[in-house]
Amino acid sequence: MFKFSLVTVPSRPPTDDLDKNLAFFLSDIGYIPRVRPDSDMQSILSSAYYRLIRECFLEFPDRYWSPDELLSYLSTSRTTLYRHLNKLKSMDILEEGQDGRIKKYRLRSGDLLKAWSWVEINIKIAMEGYRKSVEKIEALLTSAKKH
Repeated sequence: MFKFSLVTVPSRPPTDDLDKNLAFFLSDIGYIPRVRPDSDMQSILSSAYYRLIRECFLEFPDRYWSPDELLSYLSTSRTTLYRHLNKLKSMDILEEGQDGRIKKYRLRSGDLLKAWSWVEINIKIAMEGYRKSVEKIEALLTSAKKH
């Protein structure tokens, strides 16, 4: 199941700060809680969900991480870790691999731009499906008006 938030990007102060840009982006796509220009950036940047993507998947994009490695690195609970892994997988940003019986995770295709391409493809497919539904509804409305 592909799940993603699509919002009009709010205007924000221009910045050359990688972490602020990343935090706003992750907020816009629904991965992290809503970030506003006056948000406490330090609490966001130190959170396990932000560090998971920034320090693990973006700093080491082609590395596969086991859940135990991520738990050790992030010092978070297994429940929290899997909630965020599942959210990133549902957006198609992460891919899953196997090392024996252990599942491992990395940024899809080992590259942020390639991972984002998967997101865009899924959005396009979903929007085409919605378009077909709207066209069918419109056709049914037109047909009902004629009778």
